[in-house]
Amino acid sequence: MSLFRDDGIVLRTQKLGEADRIITLLTRTHGRVRAVARGVRRTKSKFGARLEPFSHVDVQFYARGSELVGRGLPLCTQSETIAAYGGGIVTDYARYTAGTAMLETAERFTDHEGEPAVQQYLLLVGGLRTLARGEHAPHLVLDAFLLRSLAVNGYAPSFDSCARCGLPGPNRFFSVASGGVVCGDCRVPGSVVPSSEAIGLLSALLTGDWESADACEARHAREGSGLVTAYLHWHLERGLRSLRYVEQ
Repeated sequence: MSLFRDDGIVLRTQKLGEADRIITLLTRTHGRVRAVARGVRRTKSKFGARLEPFSHVDVQFYARGSELVGRGLPLCTQSETIAAYGGGIVTDYARYTAGTAMLETAERFTDHEGEPAVQQYLLLVGGLRTLARGEHAPHLVLDAFLLRSLAVNGYAPSFDSCARCGLPGPNRFFSVASGGVVCGDCRVPGSVVPSSEAIGLLSALLTGDWESADACEARHAREGSGLVTAYLHWHLERGLRSLRYVEQ
């Protein structure tokens, strides 16, 4: 029998029995963890409200073996709120749909439970904090999060040099299968010719140039979002259900 303590973001919850829930979290030390929280659906529960999606929490787990993630689900026995990002997200449709897509993306990029994913965890914490504060348009925050999630998982797209031969940019064509922009000689079937403004926006989002990103026109933002979605779906091999509800 072992006790573990970690902090994490609640990704989703599932009902279990009459009063319990299965909580899925992305934690700092243990990566993605599923745990049972007993009695949290009862009205008298002391910490059930803390274990809702978008919550940043400090959690204590009780596991039967020497490892947190083993043959059975651990129990979530204590929870303290670090930051309740949901309060600034769930009351706004655009923020809520963008935030839901961020949670789903984080879960999809952490396939194996118990494997540390510190960069993905820190990226999610920062993304939800920015989204909750309303510092930038929700769709821009989402696209920045998606691009950086792809990057930390080894799928960083190229927006300048040719992704196939390395020819210095700017390059006109964009190929999802090739890994970003490509030159005329490396162009493959299915390549598109996006506007230079859309490519510039995506580059700004990836590098954190928010001054340039915030100044972009809506039509270029929509075009950029389409490229990000196509690129993400290619590498995940199936789409995110939550993206269909995101406002562009």
